[in-house]
Amino acid sequence: MTQQNQQIVLISLEKPRDKNLEGDIRWLCDSFGLSSGRDTENMATRIVMDMLRMLAEEDRVTSESIADNLDVRLARVNHHLRNLIDSGMIYRRKRLLYLRGGSLKAAVQEMRKDSERIFDELEVMAEEIDRKMGLKNR
Repeated sequence: MTQQNQQIVLISLEKPRDKNLEGDIRWLCDSFGLSSGRDTENMATRIVMDMLRMLAEEDRVTSESIADNLDVRLARVNHHLRNLIDSGMIYRRKRLLYLRGGSLKAAVQEMRKDSERIFDELEVMAEEIDRKMGLKNR
C-alpha cells in the first residue's frame, strides 16, 4: 500500500475581530495555507463555504456542482479542491466530495492527529540522527 503525501501548513494569524461567517472561513483557510496571495477572489474560501452549505442541505457534493454554484471553470475549482484534499480536510470518493469526519471541527481534529503522527515520526528520526552524529539531548 502506498502512502499518500499530505501537506499540512499552519500559519499563525490573528483571528478576525468582527464575527461573520465568511471572515471566519477565510481565516480558517488562510491559517491552513489554502489561500495564496494569488487568490485575490478568495476562491478557496468560496469553495469551502459552498461545500459546507451543500453538505448541510444534501449528501451529494461534486466539483461540478461547486463550479456551477460559483459560476467558475471546473479546472479552477479542481485546483483548489486538490489543495483541500492534500491538506486532509476533505476527501473524494469516486466523483463525490466529503468533509473529513463529517464536520469542519472533526476535520480539523483529524488534521491535528495527522500532524501529531508526522511530528512523532520526525522526532524518532531526529533522535536517531542525533545518536549517529554523537549529539547529546540537553
